[in-house]
Amino acid sequence: MTTPTSVPAVLPWHRREDTWAILIALGLVLASTLAFFLGVSRALGTAALSIPTWSEGGTLAGALAANPAAPLALFLLFLAAFSAASLAIGWDVVRYAAGFAVLFLFSIAVTALGSNASLKQWQLEPPLIALAVGMVLGNAVRLPAWFQSALRTEFYVKVGIVLMGATLPFTLVLQAGPVAMLQATLVAVATFAAIHLAATRLLGLDPRFGATLGAGGSICGVSAAIAVGGACRAEKSHVSVAISLVVLWAVAMIFALPFAARHLGLAPGVAGAWIGTSEFADAAGFAAAAALGDDRAVKTFTLMKVVGRDMFVGVWALLVAWLSVTRWDRGTAGPPERVGAGEIWRRFPRFVLGFLVASVLVTVVLASLEGPAASRFARGVVDPLKTLRGWAFTWTFLSIGFTTRFRDLTRFGWRPFAAVAAGVLVNVPLGYWLSTHVFASHWLSVR
Repeated sequence: MTTPTSVPAVLPWHRREDTWAILIALGLVLASTLAFFLGVSRALGTAALSIPTWSEGGTLAGALAANPAAPLALFLLFLAAFSAASLAIGWDVVRYAAGFAVLFLFSIAVTALGSNASLKQWQLEPPLIALAVGMVLGNAVRLPAWFQSALRTEFYVKVGIVLMGATLPFTLVLQAGPVAMLQATLVAVATFAAIHLAATRLLGLDPRFGATLGAGGSICGVSAAIAVGGACRAEKSHVSVAISLVVLWAVAMIFALPFAARHLGLAPGVAGAWIGTSEFADAAGFAAAAALGDDRAVKTFTLMKVVGRDMFVGVWALLVAWLSVTRWDRGTAGPPERVGAGEIWRRFPRFVLGFLVASVLVTVVLASLEGPAASRFARGVVDPLKTLRGWAFTWTFLSIGFTTRFRDLTRFGWRPFAAVAAGVLVNVPLGYWLSTHVFASHWLSVR
């Protein structure tokens, strides 16, 4: 779903994906808020293309004809923003723009298809359709390089997460955040310990390899595997294997967790929290939560995964680096390396700050408005931002599908797979128990 190059820990701030994800998303939030107070909030509404549920072709055509400028406005808005980011980050702007144009057309098609009433009855939501379409085409045909340049999974999901902050009241973050952090800590510690012990004590793998596998399975997927693997100086091949395993399990759970949640009769808020503790990667988790078709599942997943788990990647990188220096590196050549607390900030996922800023900004604005004005702000600003967030996630799901290669997922031995499987056997049932029993009242209260 992503590659080590997507975590530019040593790049200057203006060339990082996190920076541009925050700038683009917060720019949309600020621009739409300013437009509301200037009385021109319809400008953003034009670009917020929403495809309603339809059962006949004429119904769909009529809905699109009601706002014919919306597809073009949506495309041009994000093309301009993403092209500026491409130029600053160092991507080939022309190739990226061409690839994004094709990706955008795919997103229109899968969203329109997923809005069909019959498919919705079969629980085939747009995220699952996007994944399926991407996987089939990505594995059946050779994708041109210029198209692959637009498959930026982590970039799109970070934009979507920051926009998610604008639709999630900060009061809810304050209320549920401590619970999310506590549940995430319990699951992360138990999962990391299970994977690391299985890898080192039972399967005889290098402790650095075990730590890299454990981080990918317990904290925040690919990014954690890269960050912790670098912190403990794991071999590049070990990091690559950890990434492959994260992708394998993440894709499998995109389909398995929503299916299980429905058949177990879980409430949306509880199901979203369970997915947040069980899924390895942000993008895959959003796909799984969105597949439930209820925004409450997306909200609790975000609280659980982004607020509860992603924020700790820097702390885990520091802890593992310290273990590597003080225990695993003993007897190796060269003096021991000093590990400072600055490692936490260096590894901290900056887009989480953008998420929190967006949440605070919109919450403050809503609190300052009277009842009717607050309702108009919600309709004219928050709802369009929610729609734009949905498109960012659709591009994420398509990118996951197009970049998932089934052949690549089999290029590792059984021992690393078994180690991560041990973690799955811990975090899925533990997360289920915590979400449905210990903290169920908190997740049921999310609206």
